[in-house]
Amino acid sequence: MPKPSRPNILWYCTDQQRFDTIGALGNSFVRTPTIDQLVEEGVAFTHAYCQSPICTPSRSSFMTGMYSTRVHNTRNGNESFPDHPPLITKLIADSGYTCGMIGKFHLQSSGYRTETRLDDGFSYWRFSHAPRDDWKEGHHYAEWVREQGGDLDSLRNSPERVPTELHQTTWASECAIEFISQQSGDQPWLLNVNIYDPHPPFIPPKAYADQYDPDEMPGPYFKESDLAHQAKLVALDFQDDVKPPDKHDAKRKQADYYAMIAQIDDQFARLLEYLDESGQRENTVIIFTSDHGETLGDHGLMYKGCRFYEGLVRVPLIFHCPSRFQVNRQSPALVELLDMTATILDLAGIEPPEYLQGNSLLPMLQGSETLEHHRDFVRCEYFNALDPHFTGGTGTYGTMHRTDRYKLCLYHDKNLGELYDLQADPWEFNDLWDSPDHQAIKHQLIYESFNAHVCLTTDVGSKRIAPM
Repeated sequence: MPKPSRPNILWYCTDQQRFDTIGALGNSFVRTPTIDQLVEEGVAFTHAYCQSPICTPSRSSFMTGMYSTRVHNTRNGNESFPDHPPLITKLIADSGYTCGMIGKFHLQSSGYRTETRLDDGFSYWRFSHAPRDDWKEGHHYAEWVREQGGDLDSLRNSPERVPTELHQTTWASECAIEFISQQSGDQPWLLNVNIYDPHPPFIPPKAYADQYDPDEMPGPYFKESDLAHQAKLVALDFQDDVKPPDKHDAKRKQADYYAMIAQIDDQFARLLEYLDESGQRENTVIIFTSDHGETLGDHGLMYKGCRFYEGLVRVPLIFHCPSRFQVNRQSPALVELLDMTATILDLAGIEPPEYLQGNSLLPMLQGSETLEHHRDFVRCEYFNALDPHFTGGTGTYGTMHRTDRYKLCLYHDKNLGELYDLQADPWEFNDLWDSPDHQAIKHQLIYESFNAHVCLTTDVGSKRIAPM
């Protein structure tokens, strides 16, 4: 079979997976041999940041190559998706790729309905969202479970939970194998696999949960001083109340979270084994990432919302294709998921659109540029305006500006902020916002962050065709 000039792209995206959940990158408590192999045979970016700490704006950002404010899609639960810019999968399909999507997409609300299809470029579409059975039709995973004789709602609430053979992670592998088996080799393909785990609720199959003892877990990054600090930030949106780890049952949740990742790793192995058997592995670029992280008890917080702590905004990002990229390399460079978007377009041989806000990592992957530096800063945003039709939430507007050393968090409508020296305080226990010794750097970072916001998120309108 002749080798296509452009690679296949297997883009595997989990949901709500923190950066520090991979064995080969330093976590000795979780079992991830398949992902570990990607790290050892590929390039891992250890400081990759999402552009929003919640699902829809983060996914809107990396599916278009623009910050979510530029896309005008900044919150979960939205009715529709803007007509512009086009999704990168549409651009890739138009360039000659066969594109498939499996699992959670979440550029629009899936509440009370299945997600409306866009002009997305996917010729293969197998949709799922939460592991419930709330949709009459169009939720392909729930329909598959019913075809197998299962009932998601009763299973997920049973002591055994949803077993592996009926799990969304397994279903996604089955669909991915089906998609790959349909490819003839005449044209390249892109497959976007979106696993729902390790998103809450933390309910792995009992067979996996039993492999992780809560008493053996390290627990969250927490100090008693966190409670007083979070009390200052109580006006900000968040999904759960501030509590010490024991009140969150944080070690049990951590054990279940790691069990969910272990199951992901096993199912990912099935998919890669089939890719080997099909003879397509050598010419396939594999990308492993997640849309955002999870606080998991850090600083007294559980789940997600308007905060920018490392566990919530820093995610895995691994590229693997030994025939094309460097192997066994780790990059400490600051990168954004927007840069992953630009890289995918670059791999597909597509000229970057003028509006694209990411910078391709391909020169770093190929060794022509250093792995030590990519961006001077990374940016993350949480803009969740209040809606009169729904209760809950405070309408918080927050942004993060993170340099090599410092992280500045601004909560613009609440007159609040945080400042951390990540060299001295990598887990963000010592807020320097009011420190007299750090006022100069705080003001400098506020100035830089404001400039970045104006320059990167301002929509200047239609294309200019004349000087006046």
